[in-house]
Formats: sequence, structure tokens, C-alpha cells
Amino acid sequence: MSLSIHLAVLGPLQNNVYFLVDDDSGDTVLIDPSFEPQTQLRLASEQGWELRQIWLTHGHYDHTAGAKQVSQAFAPPLPIAMHPDGFTWAENHPEGIKMGVQVDPVPRLDIPLAHGMWLDVVPGGSRKLVEVRDVSGHHPASLLFYIPELEMAVVGDAIFRGSIGRTDFEGSSHALLLKNIREQIYTLPDETTLLPGHGPATTVKFEKANNPFVRG
Repeated sequence: MSLSIHLAVLGPLQNNVYFLVDDDSGDTVLIDPSFEPQTQLRLASEQGWELRQIWLTHGHYDHTAGAKQVSQAFAPPLPIAMHPDGFTWAENHPEGIKMGVQVDPVPRLDIPLAHGMWLDVVPGGSRKLVEVRDVSGHHPASLLFYIPELEMAVVGDAIFRGSIGRTDFEGSSHALLLKNIREQIYTLPDETTLLPGHGPATTVKFEKANNPFVRG
């Protein structure tokens, strides 16, 4: 078995949408399906990736906008995984509407995620391929997905190259975000590539040495 991860930059906020692929079977997880769900479905079809589930790092609308349409393009619908508190928060905070952006809400929570869980690309699979870590702060229920085989972590909006996630949203906590960056991101191996929700990739080593908001 070998894994690979592929990036599509989509939507008005230039969101990074990730496809985590088991190259042997084609089984694929779609992570943070932002805008342009039809583009995501087309890319998967063109590449022969068999979408099996959707994982959400957090509940902000620009990371969840395509979840409903992608999930319901299949019968039965693709299962959706996220932190339960993130799902509840998204239900109660349709901030996309406040900003003049009409987006579909996350339709349901099929797989509740929590810190310390290990995931397979196939729902209910037994292989421990991806570790879930809590990196709340930018959002009150944020997760990262660490893939040891690839030495990569999908970190949502917790950290960016030379920056960190905004903490001026309702439910955000600057102190909690800094704590979780130090305890959950900077404790990953230095060579780990960090794949954020927007902008270029970075590494743990680079951020520990250079991030002006939180040094390692």
C-alpha cells in the first residue's frame, strides 16, 4: 500500500482542497471540500480516484461548502467525518450567509472525530494510517490529520507559512491556538510538511524557527 495526497485550489477564498489517495486501490478521502463541488467530482473521476468519505478539519463555511453536494452525488451518500462540536457550531453559525455567500450546510455527521483517533481511508477500516489531533483555537473544534507514511499533516487554518489562523471569530481563542500549535503541531517530526487550508505548504522545522507568532 502507498498513499499520496493531491491539491486543488478552489473558490473565491482560494481554499486548499486535498485528496488523500490509496494508490493501490484508488480509495480516496476528500478533505475540506470547499467551493466548486462539481470540479472536485470531475477531478476524482478523471484521476480514477474512488471517493469513500469526507473529512472536515473544522466548521467554517469555506471548508465545508461542497460537503453536501459531493456527499449526495453518491448512493448511498459519502460519510462525513468531523468533530461533533464543529458540526454543532456550523449548524448554529451560518457565517457564510452573514458575509453574503450562500452555501449548503453540512447535511449530517456520520463519523464523529476526536483527538487521538486513527483513521483509514476506507470508512471503518482497521489500518491506522492517519492520526487525528486537536488544534482548536482558530475555530472552537479544529482538527489536523497527520499521515506518518507521507510525513505530512493537513492542518486546516491552524497555521500557515509564517503565520497562524485568525482568532477574531466568534468562538476563537488566541491562547488556545498558540497552546495547540506548540503541543500538537510542533511536536510532530521536524521534517513534517504542513498542508494548510490556504496558501503554500510549510514544515514544522521552518515554523518553529521562523513563525513570528509562535516559535518552537
